[in-house]
This record gives sequence, structure tokens and C-alpha cells, in this order.
Amino acid sequence: MTKKNSLRILFVTPECAPWVKTGGLGDVSAALPRALRESGIDVRVLLPGYPDVLRHVQGAPVAAELALPGFPPARLLRARLPDDVPLWVVDCPECYERGGGPYGDEQGRDWPDNPLRFGLLSRAAALLCGAASPLDWRPAVVHCNDWQTGLVPAYLHFDPQATAASVMTLHNLAFQGIFPPEWVGRLGLPQEAFSMNGVEYYGRLSFLKAGLYYADRLTTVSPRYALEIQSAPLGFGLEGLLAGRREALTGIVNGIDTELWDSARDPYLAARYDAATLDAKAGNKRVLQQRLGLRVEPDMPLLGVVSRLTPQKGLDWVVQVAARIMALPAQLAVLGSGDAELEAAFGELARRYPGQAAVRIGFAEPLAHLLEAGADIFLMPSRFEPCGLNQMYSQRYGTPPVVHATGGLSDTVSDATADPVRGTGFVFPKTTAASFFGAVGRAVRAYRDPALWRRIQQNGMARDFGWPGPARSYAALYGELVRSRGGATLS
Repeated sequence: MTKKNSLRILFVTPECAPWVKTGGLGDVSAALPRALRESGIDVRVLLPGYPDVLRHVQGAPVAAELALPGFPPARLLRARLPDDVPLWVVDCPECYERGGGPYGDEQGRDWPDNPLRFGLLSRAAALLCGAASPLDWRPAVVHCNDWQTGLVPAYLHFDPQATAASVMTLHNLAFQGIFPPEWVGRLGLPQEAFSMNGVEYYGRLSFLKAGLYYADRLTTVSPRYALEIQSAPLGFGLEGLLAGRREALTGIVNGIDTELWDSARDPYLAARYDAATLDAKAGNKRVLQQRLGLRVEPDMPLLGVVSRLTPQKGLDWVVQVAARIMALPAQLAVLGSGDAELEAAFGELARRYPGQAAVRIGFAEPLAHLLEAGADIFLMPSRFEPCGLNQMYSQRYGTPPVVHATGGLSDTVSDATADPVRGTGFVFPKTTAASFFGAVGRAVRAYRDPALWRRIQQNGMARDFGWPGPARSYAALYGELVRSRGGATLS
């Protein structure tokens, strides 16, 4: 860790890779605190004590007993994440000791006591941010993530002894944590909070709205997404509030783990390569074709997908234009799971076009890496995408992506048709299958021009998608927030 400064940050999250992860939030919650700590900031992570977390912190000392009115008894454990970032674990068997995932049971049904479970996480975080904290360590800023932590700013607002400023990060506004109104009192919020200017959302309690309304600063995971959510449809009913708080709203693109995603060192690849040795990339394509049962045709463009199979990801458009993709001709390789109809549709494609289309339902990390390296073109046509990670992995692996002009996709991919000198991928403007296929056609035509294609590949591989840049942006935001409240500046 570099030279320390005076800034203390409590990073509150419902998941953190590799111990508990359902999506990009888990990756961010591991990578951003590590990058902040490497820059010298004293950051601590607060995480629920799910069974998978407790297995990794066995024997951790108890830092404090938590007796919070209205909540089950809990303990605060002191531990460390795999990268040595300090960790506080909220250990409450009644709330977290169960099977299934962090938010629902084995059948995917939400836990009915989720308001209590994540109300406890929020209440514990708020406790650590004020004079009543049982710990000597006190944060200057509490950084909250998604609806599960949305009550933290509300608790702080109504606590006269609270000392920390709050930042609320939106990773995906589509998930808002909306519950019956009787939870307001049960969670210890004053009745005055239950109003339009507070936590009330169409007669119900919204955890996310609480965070958006009461937090000192708001961030999203890309500048484009910060603009998109200020109007319908991507505001999901909260666009008025977000537009009204636009001066407090900042977009900061996520980073990626450039050590894990490095084509020159990736242990999952059949052939490693970098921007100067791109010819070696073909070895991964050959092995991927063999592994998936595709015809080994080195000159046929291979289009890759690694994704949740949902309409939000625009993958129904891939199905709609699949016959036209096959006729280009091109191959298609899909890895993912999700919507049953989409899973079935991709399975039917593989049966209809043997040797030209392949699908693997599920997820396997080694295959995901091989597909990023072995594909020629990566497809990521999301209808909306707050940030996205795979488009950054793809550019880093010399696999130009085809993306929709939305959210973080727009912020991280430069269209090579509009700018063939500096372009890194292919961006389509309209939310239609025809617009998507137009971009696929442009990508395939560029692929057939070796000099142009090599330039696009190398442009993408030259981009810096690491976490130090985003960490500097968050550190600047924290420092500005502390100074605006009359607190200490960075040393």
C-alpha cells in the first residue's frame, strides 16, 4: 500500500467476490476497495455473514456485539478479504444462516424477510458512522451500493449523532427493494420518513429511493447511464428524483481486473498473446471450435456471447437475425443461462446449424476466458447496460465488440465505422434487431480487411480499463464531500 492519507471509508455491500457474487456488484466490491487501499485510503468493507462468508472467516474475532432495537442479536466479526482489505462481517444466524443465494432460496424466490436482512446491514453500517459506534475506527464517508444498503443514508439523516457523509452507488436501477409500508416502523425509521420526500414509493417502502433521497452524493457506474436514468424509461419511476438531484449525481465507469483478464498471462487460454503477437490468437479460436463442436475454419468469423440470457441483454435480437448471421457466413458460440425461452431458442439454433452454431447453458470460468480470446467478434447488444464488463474484457483480448449505444457500452467502445483510425468496436444506435444486425455486418466486413482489423484490435488492447483510474475518481469525490462538510482534507 502506498502512503496513507487521512481518509477513512466504510464500503457497505451485499456481496463481494470471490466469496459471494451474483453479478458485477460482487466484482466491483472486491476490486474498488482494493484499488482504494492501494492508493493509500483506509477503506474497510462491511458484508453480511452468509454461510459462504463465514466459512472463509472461521475463527475471526468478535469486534462488537450488536444489540439494535427491532433486529435480532448480531455480532460484528473482524476479518480480512483475500487481498488483505480489512473486513467487518455482520454475523446474524437468524438473518443469514440459510441455503440458497444471498437474496433468495434454491428456487430463486426472494426471501420474505429481505427487508429485515438488509435493514440490519444498513442499520449496522449507520451505527459504525456515529458517536454510538462500538469501534474506535470511524469513517468519514460511508459508501453504499444498490438497494440492499439504501437505508444507510436514511438512518444517518435521522441520527443527530451521525458523523459520516454518505455516497450511494447505483449499479442497476431496475432493482429497487420495494416492500410493504409496515416495514417502515419495524425497521426503526420515523413515520415522517414515509412521504414522497423520503422513502415512500407509490404507497410502499423503497430501500433504493431512501438512498437516492438522503445520500449526500450519488454515483452510477458510467457517465452515460447517469444521464439515461434521469428520464424514462431507464429511470424506472425514479427519474424525477434523479433529475432533481443531477448536481449530486456523478458517473464513474467501473474498472476490470487487468491481472485476471490478461491475454498474455491467462492460464485458461490455449495460446497466450499480446498486441504485438496477435497471430497467436488464432490458436485459441481453433481450440474453441474443437471444444464446442464447430467446424475448424480459421477464416470464418466466429461471433461470441458470454452473458445472462435475458431480454435486457438484447439476446432475443441475436435469435431473430441468426439465419442472416449464418448466411454471412459466420459462426456463433454462446455461453450463458437465464430465460428458459432464450435457452431453448439458442439450443434450437445449435441443432439447426450443426458445426456453425454452438451453445453451452450454464457458466464456466475457463470457457468464458477461452471464448473471449477465441472469438473474432464479441456480441453485447444490451437494451440497457449500466456499465458492463465483457465489452472491456473483449477489447483487452483483441476481440472487437458489437454493442448498443447505451450506458457503459457507449462510454467504453469507440465505433470503428465512424472512426476507423481510433475505433475499438462497432456501436449500433437503435433498439432494434435490424440496427444490431447492421453493426454485425459492419464488423464482418471490417474483419475481412486484415490491416483495418488489426488496427481495431490493437486500438482496443491499448485501452486502459484498470481500476486505478476509477479509484482516483472515487477518492476525489470522497475528498470533495469531506471538505464540503468542513472535514479534514487529504494529507
